[in-house]
Amino acid sequence: MLKWLFVIVVIVLVTGMFRSTLARHLRLGQLPGDLHFRFRGRPYHFPFTTTVLLSGVAMLILWSI
Repeated sequence: MLKWLFVIVVIVLVTGMFRSTLARHLRLGQLPGDLHFRFRGRPYHFPFTTTVLLSGVAMLILWSI
């Protein structure tokens, strides 16, 4: 149990450190299907496609472990 907790913490730390670099190169949040609009002067962002893509990648990684 402690080993899995350590692995999850390390994964979260590593992805947090490289998040902006990865997002810039992979254009995460700007994929077709991600909604961006402005309503009453406020910007709204709904990254539907990015969420599905990252969930699929996470599922594949967890299945391979």
